[in-house]
This record gives sequence, C-alpha cells and structure tokens, in this order.
Amino acid sequence: MADRTDNLMYRILGPLEITGTSGQLSHIPRGRQQVVLSALLLEANRVVSTESLIDAIWGERPPSTARTQIQTCVSALRVNLAALGDHSRITTREPGYMIVVAPDRIDLSLFAALRDEARLLADAGRLDEASDRTRRAAGLWRGPALSGTRSSRLQSIAARLDEHRLINLETHIDLELRLGRHTEIVPELVALVNDHPLREGLRGRLMLALYRSGRQAEALEAFRSGRLILVEQLGIEPGDELRRLESAILAGDPELTPDRDPPPSGPAATAAPEGTPPERPPPERAVPFQLPPDIADFTARERLIHTAETLLRSGAGPTPVAVLTGPSGVGKSTLAIHLGHRLMGDYPDGQLYCDLGGNASIPLTALDVLGRFLRALGIPGSQLPETVDERAEMYRNLLADKRILILLDHARTVGQVRQLLPGTGHCGVLITGGSGVIGVPGARLLHVDVLGPEEAIDMLAAAIGAERVAAEPEAARALVLTVGGLPLALRIIAARLTARPNWSLEWMLDRLSDERRRLDELAHGELVIRSSLALTYDGLTDDGRRLLRLLSLHDGGTVPTWAAAALLDTDPRHAGDLLESLVDAQMLEVVGTGSGPGGPHYGLHSLVRLFAREERERHQEDSDPALVRLVGGWLALAEEAHRRLYGGDFTILHGDAPRWHLAHDQTDRLLRDPMAWLEAERDNLCRAVDLAADTGQAEACWDLAVTLVTLFESRCYYEEWQRTHLRALEAVRKAGLLRGCAALLCSVGSLCLTRSQLSAARQALEPALETFTALADTRGLALTRRNLALLARRRDDPRTALDLHQRAVAGFQAVADPVGRTDGLAHLARLALDEGRLDNAERLLDQALEVCHTTGSCHTEGQVRLVLSDLMRRRGRYQEAEELLREVLDVVRSRGDIARESRILHRLGKVSAQLGRISAARGLLRDVVAIRERILDRVGAAEARLELARLEAEHADEMRPFALDGRAVD
Repeated sequence: MADRTDNLMYRILGPLEITGTSGQLSHIPRGRQQVVLSALLLEANRVVSTESLIDAIWGERPPSTARTQIQTCVSALRVNLAALGDHSRITTREPGYMIVVAPDRIDLSLFAALRDEARLLADAGRLDEASDRTRRAAGLWRGPALSGTRSSRLQSIAARLDEHRLINLETHIDLELRLGRHTEIVPELVALVNDHPLREGLRGRLMLALYRSGRQAEALEAFRSGRLILVEQLGIEPGDELRRLESAILAGDPELTPDRDPPPSGPAATAAPEGTPPERPPPERAVPFQLPPDIADFTARERLIHTAETLLRSGAGPTPVAVLTGPSGVGKSTLAIHLGHRLMGDYPDGQLYCDLGGNASIPLTALDVLGRFLRALGIPGSQLPETVDERAEMYRNLLADKRILILLDHARTVGQVRQLLPGTGHCGVLITGGSGVIGVPGARLLHVDVLGPEEAIDMLAAAIGAERVAAEPEAARALVLTVGGLPLALRIIAARLTARPNWSLEWMLDRLSDERRRLDELAHGELVIRSSLALTYDGLTDDGRRLLRLLSLHDGGTVPTWAAAALLDTDPRHAGDLLESLVDAQMLEVVGTGSGPGGPHYGLHSLVRLFAREERERHQEDSDPALVRLVGGWLALAEEAHRRLYGGDFTILHGDAPRWHLAHDQTDRLLRDPMAWLEAERDNLCRAVDLAADTGQAEACWDLAVTLVTLFESRCYYEEWQRTHLRALEAVRKAGLLRGCAALLCSVGSLCLTRSQLSAARQALEPALETFTALADTRGLALTRRNLALLARRRDDPRTALDLHQRAVAGFQAVADPVGRTDGLAHLARLALDEGRLDNAERLLDQALEVCHTTGSCHTEGQVRLVLSDLMRRRGRYQEAEELLREVLDVVRSRGDIARESRILHRLGKVSAQLGRISAARGLLRDVVAIRERILDRVGAAEARLELARLEAEHADEMRPFALDGRAVD
C-alpha cells in the first residue's frame, strides 16, 4: 500500500488537483468535499478540528446537522482517494481529522523548501543557483491558490499564499536584475504588471529593466500608465519610490546602471602599455541631494528628533552616528528621512542616501553602495576602483573637507555599513536597521517604538483630516488600539480612508474586527503589513521561525524564557538565545527585565502575533504537544509554589494532567519567593487557564484554577478567582470530568463564604459533597465538609458545624494532610470559644500547634495563633494577645496576605480598646474598614464599622466625635 500511495501528488497552488498512481487526475466533487480536502491539505499532517471544517463550509450559520455532514463528507473523500490507491490517508484524530502527506508530495511544501534554499544560496553569493530555485518555485503555481473554492475562509488563506507567490517572483526578478539579465526579464515583468497593475514594486522593476535595456521612453510610459490607474481607481498618486525612479530615469541618473562597466574591448583595450594604470581625471565637485521627499503630515517623535538632532549637529570630534532601530512598520525610515530634511542646513555639501535592502533577500554590498555614492560625488563610472577598499579610500578622501549627511536605510549588518562611514567628524551618519547594526563603532542607538494612543490619533488626524477624527473619536481610538499604534498600519488605514472619503472610521474598524482578515485589510498599494513582516520572517533561522510560530499559541500576556523552552521542549538557555535572536530581528520586544522572579519576559505586537498565527496555520506542524507542555509548565510551577508555601500538597486537590518540569535548580531560581512569583505571573497564569480550556485540556484547566486559589485567597483577587473557576467549570462539564467539577464547586463555595454569599455557597458545596461521596474521594470530602462546617457556623448552627469539622479533621488525618488537620483543629477551637469552653479550646489549639511544629507550615501556624489570641482576650490577657497579634501581623504583611491582615487589625483594634488605648483602636478599625472596602468585602467592612460605632458610643465623652467614615464632625 505504501508504494501505491507514495505516488499521489496533491496540488493546491492553483485549482485543487490530485494525481493518482497512473498519472490520471482525480475528480473530487465540487462543493463541500473540495472545501474539506482543501482545508485538510492546508494543514497537512496536522489535526484540523471539526469546528474549523464547519466554519470553512458554512461560516457563522452552520446547520444543526453540520457534524454529521462533515462525517459524510470525509467518508466520501476516503472513497474517492481509495480509487487512486489511497486507503488510509485521512485519519480521524481528536478533535477532528488529519491528512497524512509526505512533504515532497504536496506543492505548497515544495514551494516553501525551494524558497528557503534560494535564500541560503543568495546569502552565499550563488545568485545563478538562487535564481534557478525561485524560478522553479514560481513554476509550481498554476494560477491563484485554491482557485474555484467557494469558501470565504479558505479564500482568505489562499490570498495570503498568493502574496507569498508574488514575494517569490519579486525576489526572482531582483536576482535576474543583479545578474544583468535586464532584457530577458522584460516580457515576464510586462505580464506580471498587467496581472497586478496596482503593485508598484513590480512596476518599478519593469521600469528599471526597460531603462537598462535602452528603452527609456517605454520605462517612462510604464510609470505614466501606472499613475493613471492609481488616480482613476484609488484616487492616489504613486508612492515615493516610484516617483523617485521616474525622476532618476528622466535625469539619466548613472546610479540606475549596473555598478560595474563592461571591460574595454577592441583597439582601445590595448592602447595603453601593459601594466600602465588608466589615468583618472580629478573628480568633479558635486553636491548630491539624494534624500527622498519628506512626509508633509509627519507628527510625533519629538523627543527622538531632539536627541538625534543634538547628536548630529555636534561640532568637532568623531563622526556622529545615529542608529534608529525598532520593529517592522514602526516608521524608522520615515523618521530618518524627516530628520535628514530638518538637518539640511547643517550639511550644506549635500546628502547621500541609499536603501541598503536589508529586508530584501539580497541586500546591497558595500561595493555596490560605494559605487553609487562615488558617482554622486562626481566620479565617472569608468574611473571607479575595482575593490571595496580602494573605493572606500576614494570615498573618505572626497568627504574629508565636506559636511555631508549620509543616510543608510534598511541596513542589515555592521559589515554592510562599516566601509560607508566617513573618516572625519565633519559629516554625519544616520542609519536605520535591526539588531545587526547595533554594533556600529561609535554609534548612538535610538530605539523607535510604536506610537502612544494620543500620538497615534494625532498622526491619523494629520493624514485624513482632524474633522473626520473629531467626528468619530471613539472609533479613532479603537482603530489605534486595534493596530497597536503601529505607524505603518496607521498609514495604510489613512491611505484607505483618504481614497474612500465615503467610508466612516467605524466602517474601517468593522473591516478590521475579524482577526482572520485583519492583515488582508492592512494593505494599500505598496503599503502591506504582511509583506513587511514576511521579509523579516524569511530571514530568521529555521528554529527562530518555528519558535515565533509557536509563540502565537501564547495568546496575549508576556512570555517568560522557560515558557519558550516548554514550547520547543528544549533547555531554557537555548530558548533564551532564540528569544533574543527574535528581539534582534525586531519580531519580539523585551517587556520585563531579568530582575523579577520570572526572569526576562518578552512580548509580541498584536500584528506580529496574527502573522505568526497565519504561518503556524499554514505550516505542516502539530502544535498540540507544545500546547500541552506549555500548560503543563504553568501547572507544574504553580503546584510547586503552593507546595513550598504550605510545606506539601496539602488542603488542595490535583488531577492527573501531564506536567512539564524544569530542572530543579531552575525551579529554585524561579520560586525563590513563591508568593512573589505567583503575584508577578498572575495575568499569565489566568491566561493559562483560558488556554487550557480553549485547547481541550480540561483536566489541566481545573487543576490549575484550583491551585491558583493559593494566590487569589491571600491577595483578595476575588474577580480572578470567580472568572477562572467559571471558565474551568465550563470546560470540565463539557468534558464530563466529575471530580474536576466537584473540586471547582468546592473552591467556588469557599469563595462565596469569603464574600458572605451564604446561599450561593450552599448551592456550590452540596453537589460537590454528593459527587465526592459517589467517588469515595476522602480528600475532596474533607475539604468540602470543612467549608460546609464554616457555612453552618455562619448560619448559627454550631452542632452541625461541630460534626462536619470533626469528620473533616478525620478525613485530613486519613490522607496524611497535617495542614488540613491543623486548620480543622483551629476551627474546632473557635467553636469551643463560641460556647465558652475555654479549656477545651486551649487543648485543641495545643494539638494544632504541635502539628504545625512538625510540618513547619508558617501559613497554618498563623491561623492557629489568631484563634489563640481570641482565647487570650477571653481570659483577659490583653497584653499577651496584642504581642501575639503583632508577631503574626509582621509575618502576614511580609507575605502580602491582605485578607488575614484585615482580620488581625480588627482583633488588634478590639485589644487596644480593651487596653484603654481608644485613639489607637479607632485608627486600627478605620484601617480595617479601608482594606475591606478595597477588597470589596462589604460584610467585613460593615462589621468593622459596627465595632467602631460601639467604640464611639462607649467613649463619647473621652474623645472628639467622629463620623463612621472617620472624618471629624463639627
């Protein structure tokens, strides 16, 4: 069977097509079967969920029989493929289906492999071979990807594939131009421009090829026809690059010709004696003004502009060099050109400008750029030295007595720009690029970030008109947030709104609301977010690209180094190096230093995450194991944090979801202060609960939610407690996990008790008790009975409370949970105090403290000491009670346990009053009111207010009257 199926060839780069073992084409029925097969092939060797297939066929309005129809569709596909000799390629795999295809049997994989090979060959200088690979990659396309499909979802994905096709064609053309094949490439360029008349990059390449082929008039006509199309169809003028190219062609700019003139031939070649160097006439004095046009509506960046101008206007000394770095689309080039125009008066001898092509597959070399600059400075092409060192020497000599600003745009490496730096301090240098140019000697690094909300709105207003923004301020703010303040995205939005004056900002926002189409919408002429990101992405290593794709699984929040290690299943040090390489490539940003408990944290811009998600969706890779490791890593660390705080896995329930563990020493570094780590990672931990729910990891979802109560309870994060548990309950009920459901209900009951929602607590705890009883889960029963006992005491039912606490203590003892047992003994002592059985309470507390000393649990000991302070107060030993409470208060405050702090302050207030320190008592009780109001404990705040009112009533003659809110009254 393997021999027969290995000959199947799947083609989606054009109409869907499958070739069988004998070369015949299969005939997959149009409609649903083609949509399902196309969706599976786009995710070849990865599971496609049934929900995704339903979405691909019916969108947002599937019929009630959608799942059944999908099953029928898959069965029919298996029959059709079996006719070609395939009996097992489509497999059922939860939560959907997967088609198994060898990488060399699907054209999309072959295309990606050829593009990667071309990039490596080009980097090695093997341009002929690189051009061959891009040509072969282009030959795999038979038309628009998945042409003929009726699925809007698949059409969106196919449009992204078509964009990669065009990027490959542009790379091929650039290689051909570099190889001097200008005339040969013209027919292909003419056809491409006819097919894509609005793509200015292709039109510019056609103009250059025509000009270099001696067809200047046709090159100019190509510009004019393109301008007419843009004006008539979009109402906009051609972009800056195309206009500059037209001007250069009109002026016969020598920079448009290849850098090297052909060697002399004929009689002239032998005119000079052998070994005699050609004479070089003295260079003409030239004043170059090569800067591209400034942007009229440039706004913001005042601080950066001031810093750069101060540096570049400095006097004598080393050559001032400013390097602008930042993520793709942040506006580095626009800012640099704007600076260049502002600094014209400071550099009267001109400006040299070159786009070094750092984002292209084949960037310019120093030899290329020096040739351009020397021509601009008056050196004829025939007099250019052959080597880069000789050209650099001539370049520095020409600049020695001049004040010229050199702007090097899109630099890739230090080596690319080192020879372009002048030798004196009279000139200034402005460089834009990524991390590869950070090490330029003597350079000042200036980071260009995304715009803040107000700056971004100002930019939008300057581009489309302040009146349009003022008319829809909320939509304007939402647009800015949707694209994360990225200037390139805002430029695209502004261009589209300018071209469509009938569009409202609200309508533009609505078009961007679907994340699956957002990058499709962020395109206008040459301004394309996806292309900009793709160029950077293609320049990453294989491991770097894989990590970026996997990071898109970590939806929102920040990424600690260990999380990247979990995604890759590798060592954190290796993962850290890869993360830093993505930072260097401006695809990630550092959002937290290594000084905190979690070490360095990283973040993705929202548009980079969308791009990475697209790449992950089309890449043939199963991400499910990475998701399991990521969630398992969060669970393992949260579990260990609880263990270190409580001395073990006490007073908590765990499931059997897989964990992903760091090495012991790495865990020790992260959890040096367990509560500090839980606090620092609170947002990420809550997101991990959502991620587990979204990806079908219900067991891990409930386990993590319950474990996080360690943090939620002590820091009074009641909203997070409720949200995570409701989310987890939804997941476990869907998965039918009875024990997980009971564990969550028990924890929800505890939350309701904390909030004094007694009826809600009963509604949660009673079904939890019923389930744990059916499962014979001793630990679960002990935890639930403890909570029901607390509920009974709050309902003034001491007999029921006593019975439940005793049974809970027995349960904790049966499962060897000393912390749970200690907690139960403390509650039994409290019941004894309520009934005036002080000696009984003391014996119970002695037992509890003895257990505490054997476990070393400071957390539980503090709870016991609180009850002990109540016993001391009942016996009139107020001074001892106060000393004990202050000792416990210091420990609680060091842990940041706000809930226990308020309870201790309440008791201290009572003790101070009993010691006759009325003013101190009043201040303590006011603090209790403030804390409990802050944590939304309204019942606790009311109790403290009542205590304060009693205090004032009893001592009205001894102090100035105060209102219940603590303010003095006249």
